[in-house]
Amino acid sequence: MKQTDYQTLEDRELLERYRLSKDNECLGVLLQRYTVLLLGVCMKYLKNEEEAKDSVQQIFLKVLQELQKYKVEYFKSWLYMVAKNHCLTLLRSKGRHNTELNESILAAPDVPHDKTRALQKETSLLQLEQALQGLNKEQKECVTLFYLQKLSYQQVADATGYTVMQVKSHIQNGKRNLKLQLEKIQHHE
Repeated sequence: MKQTDYQTLEDRELLERYRLSKDNECLGVLLQRYTVLLLGVCMKYLKNEEEAKDSVQQIFLKVLQELQKYKVEYFKSWLYMVAKNHCLTLLRSKGRHNTELNESILAAPDVPHDKTRALQKETSLLQLEQALQGLNKEQKECVTLFYLQKLSYQQVADATGYTVMQVKSHIQNGKRNLKLQLEKIQHHE
């Protein structure tokens, strides 16, 4: 398959092909797809174009290492978190304090209220996706089908092969663990 053919594939398909074949072209297409996003995230935090460009290259290398270790479901949000964590680590290592960081990012006076709300919503969704990664397979599957795809208990049971009682249990435990994961993520930010 040529790289031009890979362009038409969705992120999940590219990730799966990369996972199975370790074909770097798949990963190249994914990273190329989100280079502008990475640069934007790095600029937002680092406020320096050269540092941001260097960081994008470092993030590419980190992605290569991390994808060997983890099964990533939602590449874009995972990549965003990798980039954000890279930038925050870089800022901390340079001795810039969290208060300065929070003020510069959150208290931007020229950002309209709607845009601030949209950023908060995006952050919440990214945190939710990250927290979902912390659930076991059964819980993640049931919670996703029930809450995000709005299926009934019976429909989730039919789709997964679990009994309705198992589905209810996975959802209940998944909700509790999701809350714990979200608290942990928000505590570290």
